[in-house]
Amino acid sequence: MADSKKKRGAADRALIALSESYEVAYWSKKFKVTPAKLKAAVKKVGHSAKKVEAHFKEQRHKAADRARIAISEPYEVRYWSKKFKVTPARLKTAVAAVGHSSKKVEAYFAAKKKTAKKKKTAKKTVKKTVKRKKS
Repeated sequence: MADSKKKRGAADRALIALSESYEVAYWSKKFKVTPAKLKAAVKKVGHSAKKVEAHFKEQRHKAADRARIAISEPYEVRYWSKKFKVTPARLKTAVAAVGHSSKKVEAYFAAKKKTAKKKKTAKKTVKKTVKRKKS
């Protein structure tokens, strides 16, 4: 049981009791997170302080790597596909062409869009020219 007042050994120190406000304040300060984030982490990984600490370390590591697109992670493919308004297949093709940098992939799609726009305007110009010649 987390935070038994009668048991004050090492086993109790290794658990986070969300029902005690002083523990929530202590662990929030220790992990440098808000109480809401602490509660969400405990709900996700359990009451073990070691597991919660590992969870926060992993989250910080992921945050440092935000500018890179990890094609192996389905949630990242969904996120970046939606952000760039492309299909997952086109996103994977772009990453294969220019690398995992989100900035490079964004520039790749911008260049593709620009060339597609030029082709479209060229087609319109050709159609107008053909209409004028027929008249």
